[in-house]
Amino acid sequence: MGNVKNNLLRVQARINDACIAACRNPESVKLLAVTKTKPPSMVREAIDAGQSDFGENYLQDALVKISEVPDATWHYIGNIQSNKTRGIATHFDWVHTVTSEKIARRLNSQRPESALPLNIMLQVNVNHEPGRQGVDKADLPALVESTLQLDHLRLRGLMAIPEKVDDEERQLANFVELAELLAAIQGRFFLPGFDQLSMGMSADLEAAISAGATWIRIGTAIFGERH
Repeated sequence: MGNVKNNLLRVQARINDACIAACRNPESVKLLAVTKTKPPSMVREAIDAGQSDFGENYLQDALVKISEVPDATWHYIGNIQSNKTRGIATHFDWVHTVTSEKIARRLNSQRPESALPLNIMLQVNVNHEPGRQGVDKADLPALVESTLQLDHLRLRGLMAIPEKVDDEERQLANFVELAELLAAIQGRFFLPGFDQLSMGMSADLEAAISAGATWIRIGTAIFGERH
């Protein structure tokens, strides 16, 4: 347990330092521990160390962990295929990677009636990279408008996985662009609960926090290399 606990402490300290540097309250940024390929026992170690939110990319792998660790808050952060929407809608609390009206409608129709609305974020392709998942910025307002009509979904914010660059100025520019999109959507649709930005990982969390990130997604720095 020591390694996971110590790693979590180091990552959280780095997040706190970045918040202080950005003149932000550290409580405004949450750590999403990414557990893909890791066993349920490591999730338990993280929970025992105070971590509550966990991100998964692969549905079948996630379902095993969710069944064994149902008391965690589970976030789906992988690409969404149509044949996986029922499992995602049934078992997760958050989805960060909605990219189309079709997927949103499937998640909505398959969300159990007894469950709370599914918190969703819309993934944006901020760099227009070919092959990169995400809705184009020009198409974002239409997707927001269609999603707002779905009663079993709660639209919470935006997510992005920008290009990998070492230059912090370019990192910051990508994250600022997503933050500006969030503000534009808030202003256009008057959405008080639409205030979440899922952006930033180990290599660029300082830039992401400076730009307004509310969720930082970290895996390897907590749990070690993936298998």
